[in-house]
Amino acid sequence: MKTIRIASGQGFWGDMLEAPVQQVEGGPIDYLMLDYLAEVTMSIMQKQRSRNPELGYATDFVPLMERILPACVERDIKVTANAGGVNPAGCSAAVLEVARKLGLGGQVRVGIVRGDDIMDRLESFTRDGIELRNMDTGEPLSTVIDRVQSANVYFGAWPIVEALSRGARVVVTGRCTDTGLTLAPMAYEFGWAKDDWDRVAAGTIAGHTIECGAQASGGNCMVDWDSIPDLANIGYPIVEASADGTFVITKHPGTGGRISPAVIKEQLVYEMGDPKAYITPDCVADFTSIHLAGDGTDRVRMFGIRGNPETEFYKVSISYSSGFKAVGTLVYAWPDAYRKAEAADRILRERLERLGLRFDEVLTEFVGASACHGPLAGTPSGELAEVELRVGVRSESKADVERFTKELAPLVLTGPPNVTGFAGGRPRVQEIVAYWPALIPKSVVEPVVEIAEA
Repeated sequence: MKTIRIASGQGFWGDMLEAPVQQVEGGPIDYLMLDYLAEVTMSIMQKQRSRNPELGYATDFVPLMERILPACVERDIKVTANAGGVNPAGCSAAVLEVARKLGLGGQVRVGIVRGDDIMDRLESFTRDGIELRNMDTGEPLSTVIDRVQSANVYFGAWPIVEALSRGARVVVTGRCTDTGLTLAPMAYEFGWAKDDWDRVAAGTIAGHTIECGAQASGGNCMVDWDSIPDLANIGYPIVEASADGTFVITKHPGTGGRISPAVIKEQLVYEMGDPKAYITPDCVADFTSIHLAGDGTDRVRMFGIRGNPETEFYKVSISYSSGFKAVGTLVYAWPDAYRKAEAADRILRERLERLGLRFDEVLTEFVGASACHGPLAGTPSGELAEVELRVGVRSESKADVERFTKELAPLVLTGPPNVTGFAGGRPRVQEIVAYWPALIPKSVVEPVVEIAEA
């Protein structure tokens, strides 16, 4: 039975720069999948593009392609990446320039998937009764539309399939699903029909398994984490896919990390909602149907996956400005470290109240005592050597947040003793970018696929 090997090289923008190179050079693969986008990333890229129209994409992608493109051409490796962000055309142009620089003119075709950016259509949508209600609160987008920074539809695998069918060596998309970057090569290579729900669901789950890079090969893993070998040289996961929808998760030999049923199970529940209805633009995958079993060293076979028809909606990722925030820290040392940090927090809050400052929220964490588990931690037992007081505020008033940043330092000389950790200066005021998830009918948006050649 025909198989293809799809390697994960990036789990987010900022992941290990050497991972894609290792995947290309470490052994045979057919596809390299690079996932750069998170919800907040789109607003960051939109801001970059507003300052420079040529930007708005994952800039790390271009020098990476300069390193690996000759090998990809020589070994017939194709690349699927959502590195295009809010400017897939600009990203593809930069890749084509690299190809020409490398003397690969005429040998590299880049597929561009765009149409996901609907920023300039929001007003017309709301006039037409498409309210883009917040999936969490039910509020219509009209309540924040004047503060929106980015709005992108999640397309799925099929525009990428089209680009591959038109000869693309590299496919650059805007906002598409993480899973679609892996499903697309499987659907293209095996000729799956769009309504072959079980196989489409299998490709979706394969994509979900490797979308976070080394999180599927032992990174960030709770199970026997201290026995996972050679994390400094961790191998990123590879899907070894078959036409019947079964697949094996593995990695290159000689690399660190671990591929095991326990590690894969942890990744499967990542960002999990209803396990029977994992909704993507391509299908509704049933995670309760997954069977998995060890298939040798660093190999996990997955099979028996079932899927259901796609819905009539795309998800829309919208970001909007939601005021300002600042976070500051102080560290209190033994003796009575926790009591000192509590006292400092109380003093700070009293001073902020006396100044009449207006905050939507003041959040205090005692790092070393209760930060990670919050109220579940209770009062720490035993004597703590040191506790970091971390206080954050948010408000629509930038001036009030700025004043907060000037009230933390005085605690050094006007609060409890044995304090340190303020060498970095006053906290920085940051704009809050909030997330607005919504649904939009598939009938009103259309992906656009273009092919460009070096």
